[in-house]
Amino acid sequence: MLYTIKNLIKQAGSRTILNIPALNIESNRIYGLLGSNGAGKTTLLNILAFLEAPSSGLIEFNGKPVNFNRSGRHRLRQNVVMVEQHPVLFSTSVYKNIEFGLKIRNIESKQREKIIVEVLEMVDLLPFKEEPVQGLSGGETQRIALARALALAPGVLLCDEPCSSVDMENQSVISTLLKEINSSRGISIIFTSHDRLQVAGLAHHTLLLEGGTLVSASYENIFSGVVLGREKNGNRILYRLGDSVDLLLSGNMEPAESLNGDKRRIFIDPTRVVLLDIEPDKKPDKNTAAILQGSVIQLTATDERVRMVVDVGVMLTVLLQRVQYQQHTPAIGDKVWLRINGVEIR
Repeated sequence: MLYTIKNLIKQAGSRTILNIPALNIESNRIYGLLGSNGAGKTTLLNILAFLEAPSSGLIEFNGKPVNFNRSGRHRLRQNVVMVEQHPVLFSTSVYKNIEFGLKIRNIESKQREKIIVEVLEMVDLLPFKEEPVQGLSGGETQRIALARALALAPGVLLCDEPCSSVDMENQSVISTLLKEINSSRGISIIFTSHDRLQVAGLAHHTLLLEGGTLVSASYENIFSGVVLGREKNGNRILYRLGDSVDLLLSGNMEPAESLNGDKRRIFIDPTRVVLLDIEPDKKPDKNTAAILQGSVIQLTATDERVRMVVDVGVMLTVLLQRVQYQQHTPAIGDKVWLRINGVEIR
């Protein structure tokens, strides 16, 4: 396990910024950390980067307890590099910005040049090698910051809102680049974002923070909505997801009179959403299960699965076994029917 966290508390005066009883983060994976402003995302990232110490709790890194004293943190930072939301570059050339960290690590000149060329090629900015950084766009600055981090050959790359301050073209470039870094170099990546769609398309695992508490570390589909009532002569609940998506969900729950109008959170396991063999213009019997129709807006391959994001009125992530996907082979823009089998309501 890359990180193991137990009973982590981070306080600022009397205010609790983070309260995470348990969290495990695996090696060689991409984790997306979602949450609103003030949820504690950047603080957690700083702790994982060993830039801040928790107020209390245990953190293990690669199976060993972390000592947050000065010498302990310095050693750990050799393997963990953070790229900030607004990276600060020196007022000099692109080459010298990337070279700085290599000089500190006493890498000899010829090897430095080889590494710099390699990482600039990886971020597709080699022609900018001798250019002054003052002329770079926001997206180019973010990619140079990634190149600077990669030059240090980290085992873990932490990115704070890597796409928040760049245009759409560079958002796509950076997302593709992060995937390549993970797959080709085996670098573990943890990034923060406000964008559920970006996280769904990029991350193997999604973490959601609310008010410093880890709401979920399992599901990618986390929604809020309102209970509309209970089905007549049954135990199924009619639940409105977002503004307009209605689901009829099975399960033993509280009496209907105590639920009507009640705000609840719904967790939908993306591995338990089934792609149905129904023609797009047909309508299944919606009284038999939680069934939704939507349009495919994103497809990505991940290990043995295919991650499909479907717009059903909200963005719903589906994780299909490759054999399941190959039975239907939906393309982006296609309409599909989905049945939701795995739901948790809190």
